[in-house]
Amino acid sequence: MKKLMVLLAAVGAVQVSAADLQDWKSSKPQNMGALPGQVKVVNIWATWCAPCRKEMPAMSAWYQKQDKRKVSLVGVAIDKQESIGQFLQKTPVAYPIWHYSGDDSRAFMKTLDNQFGGVPYTVVYADKCDKRHSIAGEVNAAKLDAAVKTVRMQCKLG
Repeated sequence: MKKLMVLLAAVGAVQVSAADLQDWKSSKPQNMGALPGQVKVVNIWATWCAPCRKEMPAMSAWYQKQDKRKVSLVGVAIDKQESIGQFLQKTPVAYPIWHYSGDDSRAFMKTLDNQFGGVPYTVVYADKCDKRHSIAGEVNAAKLDAAVKTVRMQCKLG
């Protein structure tokens, strides 16, 4: 079985099969190590999760105001691909959505230090250093701003 090492700088190495992280629409394999920007924001969510559904419009509005050279945001759904499409038709977002299609979403979330295995769960990190900020539960613009600011300060990003 072909394996792909997906490097999450500052989050650690995550081993998933080559097809486990995909663009939700095209099913094209994705790699968190290739996310642009100095600071990366990864939000784990599901369509059946009420706080996830509630936070997504606010996250989208927040991301539209960010300098894309400095901050990237991706949502990773641990859900059925059909459900993702139905949800995004009703609630479009301004950031990429990926689909975790592996067999063990809890193990995947643990690689992101999500020990409780719940969603929503957001990780903010920078490639430059090994610092990260995790948020369990619903996020808003203030929480995202604070997390990005913390990581930028810890990593001494200008």
